[in-house]
Amino acid sequence: MSFVARLTRHPIAFDPDRGAEALALLPDLPGELRPLIEGAAGCSPYLARLMAQERAWLAATLAGTPEAAQEQILAATSALEGPALGRDLRQQKRRAALLTALADLGGIWSLEQVTGALTDFADAAVQAALVAHVGAEIKRGKLPGMTEDDAASGAGMVALAMGKMGAGELNYSSDIDLISLFDETRFDPADEMEARAGFIRATRRMAATLSENTAEGYVFRTDLRLRPDASVTPVCISMAAAERYYEAEGRSWERGAYIKARAAAGDIAAGKRFLKVLVPFVWRKHLDFAAIQDTHEMRQRIRSHKGLHGPITLDGHNMKLGAGGIREIEFFAQTRQLVAGGRDPELRARETVPALAALAAKGWIGAPEAEALSGHYRHHREVEHRLQMIADAQTHDLPNSPDGFDRLARFCGQGDTAAFQAALKARLEAVDRLTEPFFAPGPAAVAEVSLSDTAREIVDRWPGYPALRSTRGQEIFAQLKPDLLARFQRAARPDEALGNFDGFLRGLPAGVQLFSLFKANPPLVDLLVDICATAPALAQYLSRNSGVLDAVLGGSFFEPWPKPEALAAGLAAHLGGLDYEAQLDVARRWQKEWHFRIGVHHLRGLITAEDAGAQYSMLADAVVAGLWPAVCADLATRHGPAPGRGGAVLAMGSLGAGRLSAGSDLDLIVIYDAGGVEITEGRRPLDPRAWFAKATKALVTALSAPTAAGKLYEVDMRLRPSGRQGPVATGLEAFRQYQMEEAWTWEHMALTRARPVAGDASLLADIEAVRLDVLARAPAPDRLLADTREMRSRLQAAGRVGSTWTVKDGPGGSQDIELLAQAAALRAGAPVRDVAGQIAAGQAAGWLNADEVAALTSAQQLFARVQQATRLLTDGPLDLDRIGAGGRGFLCRTAGAETIADLARALDGARHEAARLVEAVLNRDTTERGEHI
Repeated sequence: MSFVARLTRHPIAFDPDRGAEALALLPDLPGELRPLIEGAAGCSPYLARLMAQERAWLAATLAGTPEAAQEQILAATSALEGPALGRDLRQQKRRAALLTALADLGGIWSLEQVTGALTDFADAAVQAALVAHVGAEIKRGKLPGMTEDDAASGAGMVALAMGKMGAGELNYSSDIDLISLFDETRFDPADEMEARAGFIRATRRMAATLSENTAEGYVFRTDLRLRPDASVTPVCISMAAAERYYEAEGRSWERGAYIKARAAAGDIAAGKRFLKVLVPFVWRKHLDFAAIQDTHEMRQRIRSHKGLHGPITLDGHNMKLGAGGIREIEFFAQTRQLVAGGRDPELRARETVPALAALAAKGWIGAPEAEALSGHYRHHREVEHRLQMIADAQTHDLPNSPDGFDRLARFCGQGDTAAFQAALKARLEAVDRLTEPFFAPGPAAVAEVSLSDTAREIVDRWPGYPALRSTRGQEIFAQLKPDLLARFQRAARPDEALGNFDGFLRGLPAGVQLFSLFKANPPLVDLLVDICATAPALAQYLSRNSGVLDAVLGGSFFEPWPKPEALAAGLAAHLGGLDYEAQLDVARRWQKEWHFRIGVHHLRGLITAEDAGAQYSMLADAVVAGLWPAVCADLATRHGPAPGRGGAVLAMGSLGAGRLSAGSDLDLIVIYDAGGVEITEGRRPLDPRAWFAKATKALVTALSAPTAAGKLYEVDMRLRPSGRQGPVATGLEAFRQYQMEEAWTWEHMALTRARPVAGDASLLADIEAVRLDVLARAPAPDRLLADTREMRSRLQAAGRVGSTWTVKDGPGGSQDIELLAQAAALRAGAPVRDVAGQIAAGQAAGWLNADEVAALTSAQQLFARVQQATRLLTDGPLDLDRIGAGGRGFLCRTAGAETIADLARALDGARHEAARLVEAVLNRDTTERGEHI
């Protein structure tokens, strides 16, 4: 649609005479457009001058559509070359400036279209200047190995657009911020310095072509000072040098700048690769609340430098940097992006309004806030554009005189200056109200806390801890400390809770990020106090893995546990597209967040001990199933793909039964089917046995080796065929033969809990078929009883003596009951893997009566609940004094006891009865009750 058909508004001529002069230049102008031309020229001497210079072009343009005119300008700019490049660029700039001004003033284009059009022209202008001067260096032979054909793509040089140009949000009279880099890999090492010198000259000349203010005007004032260490580096450096700088010395403001960075001209592909390399620098893997303080300090420095402190008054107020201004909204969005964008790529929008919308969609800000700030941002930018259109000045300051405000109001289409000023001030104040508390939250009033002597001794140790060695860490913690101490004083046992927090604080390697997170999110402090008052082991876990607190703020932390398929898909999505080492780190961080979630849910009574056991097991399943293909794929790069149907991982023990606890090891075995393949086809071929032995050892390493992100699980493979003496991976047929012909009874008992968790579906089905065949061929009743008694005797002889709180070991303990349960499942040929199901199978087979099943199942459930709680409370033997009142209360709640004494009596009674029953069953005559087992 044409200009005329889309006109929705127009300025009011502040200087009617100048407006009339402009109309006289366009005698054939349609009547509907006359107020637009008169108002624009009557408010802006600059636009009036452009109309005079470009009257013929303008008359033709106004007869068509602004989009067609924009395309013509971009096409003409892209084709510019030769000695007249500077003059021709300036002519196209005049036309682009006039076109966007009229489309803006007439309401024909939205703010985004206006800033986008200005940015598109800047891209085209930079490209034309870059190609011209790089091409000149190539012609002079100063870029070794490059031909004239390479000039169109910058010959390895890229101009990164930063700031508003990078975001596609240039203002009307904006500077453009560029960082020039070159891809040193395009040149032989011996030629790199010569190429560097050529690119430096090209960059300087490019900037001069764009910036110089000639008789024809200028194109864009070009700023190259955002480059790495600008005071000592040349205007163009290699990408490798820039990467080294950001890795070693990059500062917070540079991270913020790169949110908007975009490869705009030259070698776009190389620029995109460089920006991808910088992703870990810009987007931290953990929530980065320290960025809030960094941004606040930057704001304060800017205000002090510009003298912008104090209440909002309109005269001379800076619409960009002043309180309630454009930069406040940009920082508000940008800082939250830095906080959370490392974990959520959907928050990495370059543009301000889309960034606000994304933050609202993900719950980081409220939808009303995002909507209000977006509206204020658009209005502020329009006022900014009017200020700059008046005289093509890079200004953001409101007028200081009544005449100045009258002109600005009329330029904005407002005939009532006082009303315009009131509305503008209201918007500035609204932005200030919305943004200021985020950057400078007021300190909470906390009453003085009276500490006991014990607590005082604890607090006095803190300055020597690693987390409090940096000045920044000390400053932030000093703000947190009064509130922390007050919260701990409200715990049931303040000194115990503070002591557990002391262990947490002592274990932190650093504190700035975590303290900043606590400062910005008080509910996390409540959670930490809760953990320290109840579960010292969980507090220790948290000190070693403090990044898991990020997950608490993710919005889904307290939602119900996902289905196994969804959990596995979540890990797969995180691992996709990463190299092997990165996959190991990401898997660790992902697992730790879910592991912590289970502990917190259990601690707060959101799930039962049984739920926790199942969830820990599902989590381990997902990790093993996710890493096994990654391990095999990595091995395949050296030794070729896995032969045949590949390998399968079987979960044994507690994992097989689906009842892991917080600190459980993983019992695993690997079974493979090589499908008759004798040797693999990789660069370094292996026979199948060697291939799968390497794969198994790599899996153990992937799970248990510490990386920068910690480790996942300890792995135990002693339940494989032949135990420690056997190969670490076993072929399917060898596994079948061993189980049918050589395995001991205890190995068949262990197989009752075997569960395939990773591998080819058909292979998993065949392994399960072997398991069922084994269960169907139970040993003779006498032998089964004798072998079970012998195994029980060996366990007792090993010196593992049970006690009230050591519920696993000793006669009548959970291990004793599990041994009987496995024997019952084997006797019944039952495929069930859980303890309760296996005990019930004993009754179905006529071995156990209903009372015995009820008593043994009840005892096992009680022991499992206590064991699950114990492993969350401590990573060693349960010490009632060490876990404190909070831990003892949690133990009682988990087990359903009123007091710790009641629980002790229940445990002792259950152990005594279970020991009696196990002893009686295992020594029962095989013909007792006329039944054969």
